[in-house]
Order: sequence, then structure tokens, then C-alpha cells
Amino acid sequence: MGIDDIVSKGKELFEGAKDKVTDALGSDKVEEVSDKVLDGAADAAKKVAPDQYDAKIDEVRDNIDGAIGE
Repeated sequence: MGIDDIVSKGKELFEGAKDKVTDALGSDKVEEVSDKVLDGAADAAKKVAPDQYDAKIDEVRDNIDGAIGE
């Protein structure tokens, strides 16, 4: 097996792994978990920040969710 064959095989393995990770990150379970984590972080921030910042905290939470979720 030559170096070109090894590189080619490495590329194939990488592409296959990348596809699996992409599929997993787009799954409903990941979305559910990320929503729970973001909700928990937003709730914690609301407990320590003055009430006047609740809307901003919700906005940031929604922006993050939009960036990582479906």
C-alpha cells in the first residue's frame, strides 16, 4: 500500500466520521439536550441578575439556540 492509498483511506474514514457526527448533532435528542442546558443556564442567570435583564437573557438564549439547534 503506497502513501497515496493511505491518504485516500484516511480521507474516506474522515468523511465517514464527519457524516456520522453531523447526523448526530442534528438529531432530535441533541436538540432536546441543548434546549435543557440553555434553559437551565438562562434560569440560573435570571436568578442572579436583576429582573430588568430577563428579556435580554431570553434573547441571548434564543440566539445561541438558533446557532446550535435546528
